[in-house]
Order: sequence, then structure tokens, then C-alpha cells
Amino acid sequence: MHGEFKVPGGKLVVVDLDVVDDTITNFRLAGDFFLEPDDALEDINAAVNGLPANSDAKTITASIQRSLPEGTVMLGFSAESVATTIRRALQRATTWKDYDWQIITGPPLEPVLQMAMDQVLSEEVASGRRKPTLRIWEWNKPAVVIGSFQSLRNEVDLDNAKKFGFDVVRRISGGGAMFMEAGTVITYSIYAPVELVQGMTFADSYAFLDEWVIIALKSLGIDASYQPLNDIASPSGKIGGAAQKRLGAGAVLHHVTMSYDIDGEKMVQVLRIGREKMSDKGTKSAAKRVDPLRSQTGMERSAIIDTMVATFRSLHGLAESEITSDERARAEELVAEKFGTEEWLQRVP
Repeated sequence: MHGEFKVPGGKLVVVDLDVVDDTITNFRLAGDFFLEPDDALEDINAAVNGLPANSDAKTITASIQRSLPEGTVMLGFSAESVATTIRRALQRATTWKDYDWQIITGPPLEPVLQMAMDQVLSEEVASGRRKPTLRIWEWNKPAVVIGSFQSLRNEVDLDNAKKFGFDVVRRISGGGAMFMEAGTVITYSIYAPVELVQGMTFADSYAFLDEWVIIALKSLGIDASYQPLNDIASPSGKIGGAAQKRLGAGAVLHHVTMSYDIDGEKMVQVLRIGREKMSDKGTKSAAKRVDPLRSQTGMERSAIIDTMVATFRSLHGLAESEITSDERARAEELVAEKFGTEEWLQRVP
């Protein structure tokens, strides 16, 4: 069995192994990482050989860590990343290059239809009717998108939302509220077979699925990095946040909203930013936490998106696509049945 894992912000980890009588054998670690002393490589190999094939990542990590000589230096990888690569090999995970990626750009959709479209396109990829897809969202009206498990009244000032003309909708993924106005955010979704993140924890998969956009932002001169669990940030502040949902049908939905030119004062009037949430950010102002891409790059929103798409294409390949009539019809059905109902919006009052 063979497995590969590019550590986000780090190096490539490669493993080869056999499984005999439910035991890992002939394990061999390789990669473009740095490791001192040299013979620590054999210590890692020995620590993995003989482990049960059903060992979880925590067990594998602990075995590797116990084997390392005192003073071992691991640059560009870690015991945890080796364990992730092993689990991916055992579970026959795929890589980006195993798929023919497609891209959908726009068109602008009603906020509630955006929510339904995420579910539909995820299900289409899971069924095999659609190839793995990157979708760039477009907005032509303001909206607040709350996470699947957030309390509506705790997160949104509904009176101010109505005052400023914001639709309030709920998505299927967890995470926090998204404050959206036309032309002020860059939002994208990735719809992929779950095999792409097989063997990864949710935390690992967040960074893995967004490494391409970190590369794109760095190419624009932004010192961007991934901040666990789900933030993209620079030394100047938070740029955006990610959310994810793994569907039982066999797909992973991963989406990110990044601020381009946010109205921070309006945001804090529409969103109820709780004191507890702000206390661990070291600031009293939610507006000050967000550092939009426009101020960091001086570029038009469309030019930033073009760079992002070009980066994804250069790394993984992309072919043009669009929402089909069947996908649009199914999304409209879901609006009527689910996303447009008070029952869904108020599922956590």
C-alpha cells in the first residue's frame, strides 16, 4: 500500500507498507522533509512495523514519538503527519491529481438558493454524476449565513438585519456566521469525494483543502497562513474562515468566505458578537479582527479571484463547468422543502 500527504505549509510525506495478518509490515517512510539524526528514519520505520493495521492516528503517533532519540529534529513534518499518511494509505485515500476538477463561477443566486446549491452539488459529486468541483459564489444582495448549530437569536440582531436589508439563512455546515454583501466577500466551495480527505482528522483536512488558496494569497504578497481550527489570517488580522460538512453519501463540502471590503461597523450591528467569543481573540472590536483583502492588496476583487483560480488550475487542473438545469431544479425544491422554511432557520432558535 502507498500513501502520500503534503503537509500544509510543510513537506511531502510518503509511506509504503504491507498488511499481513492484520499487522503493518515492510513499512518504509520517505519524503522531502528534513530529519536529524539520519538514523531516526530507521527508528520511525521500526516503530510502525508490527502495529495493528487498525491502529488509529493517535496510537501510531505515540509509537513514533516514543521511538525518537532525544534531540531529534523534524522539519517540514511531524509524527502526526506520518500517522495521517499511514491512515490514508490503509484507507486507500486519493490525491488531488486523481480527479478531473471543474469550476463554476457564478451566477449570482438568492442567499437561500446558495445554501441549497451547496447540498445539491455535494450530493451530485457523491453520486458520481458530477466531477469534483470548485465553485466561486457570487452575491447581488446582502445576507447573513449562520452555521448549522448556531442559535439564530444569539447570533443575529434580526431587527437590524431587517433594517439593513439582510436575508438571514442557515447552511448545512457548522462554524460561525458569515456577513455577506455584494462585492465585499470572496466565497468558494469545494465539492470532493470523501476519499480525498480519507484518514485525516477534520483539523488536518481544513488546512489540506485550503493550502492552494494560501499559496495564491502569498503570490499576491500577503503573508497568509492557516490558523487552527478554521481561520485564514495574516499578521494584520483575520482574512476569512472555513466550514466543512462530510455527507454520508460520500462527499465532503468545504467552503470559505474571505473579506474583501467589509463594512465592520455595519457587521457589528447586524451580528451579535458575544463577549465570550471575543475574549479569546485579544480584542474588544470585531471590526478590528478582520483585515480585508482590498486593503492588503489594493487589487480589484475580480483580479484576486482570477489569481486564486489560476493557482488552483496550475496545481490541480480545472475545466469550465456550470450549474445544470437539473441541479438548479433540485436546489429550488430544497429551498421549498428545507432551506426556505422557518423550521430550518429556527432549528436552533
